Amino acid sequence: MNTPGVDDALFVVDGPHLLPTELSRGPWSPDALHGGPVAALVGRAVEAIVPDQPMLVTRLTVELLRPVPLAPLTVSATLARPGRKVQVVEVRVETEGRDLVWGRALRVRTGAPSSPGAPLPDSLARGPVPGTDPAAPPGPDDGHASPEPVGGYRAYHNAGVEMRFVRGEFATSGPATVWVRLAVPVVPGEGPSPLQRVAAAADFGNGVSSELEFARYRFINPDLSVYLHRPAVGEWVCLDATTTLGTPGVGVAECSLWDLHGPIGRSLQSLVVDGRG
Repeated sequence: MNTPGVDDALFVVDGPHLLPTELSRGPWSPDALHGGPVAALVGRAVEAIVPDQPMLVTRLTVELLRPVPLAPLTVSATLARPGRKVQVVEVRVETEGRDLVWGRALRVRTGAPSSPGAPLPDSLARGPVPGTDPAAPPGPDDGHASPEPVGGYRAYHNAGVEMRFVRGEFATSGPATVWVRLAVPVVPGEGPSPLQRVAAAADFGNGVSSELEFARYRFINPDLSVYLHRPAVGEWVCLDATTTLGTPGVGVAECSLWDLHGPIGRSLQSLVVDGRG
């Protein structure tokens, strides 16, 4: 199929389907999607099931069962576990009846005091205060762009997002700290939610903190789990990322996640490590 030639979104709505644009393509193949747009799509499906009281998605797990092609996608979500305090939403992404991605979100009721009649602690009631955490990374204004090691075509990593490194580089091995901002919405006409922005950014953890050369190895993540203790504020999401290689063929990428107000959570990715044949 021909990829829709649009420059204003990661996906285009076409009736019951979502059509990936070239801005959703990944670094391993021009014919497969990056995990970030897919994770954002899962987050969007979760949010389409609106709870009857305020809740926060505290965990979003995305299982990438196989490469997601540039093909019409069907996305469905169900409330698998209703509840007043805790709910679970399950998501399926498929094409032509074949499952590509499974997603699961755990969401928790917000705003409840620690005991009946007790007020929230001042720090929680007030919310995060910008610039008050001494461990915070330098902001995006202090960062710089880094040439991506995989090029040759327009894709998510070079056109769908803006990235500013404050530690490390794309082509340099080792830990890295990078701010990520969506350059386009997930779908036209919709502003990305905080959850969608975090999911779209967190899948970069293994790519920015690589311990291996892109030219010689693949280190693809078959999953992504994001844990949040509060919603992200603003467009920028920071990943303080590290990759650990263990048993041959296996690795884990881990990120602490920040916005301009402070820490927001963590993310984890399992890695399948292979040489390029």
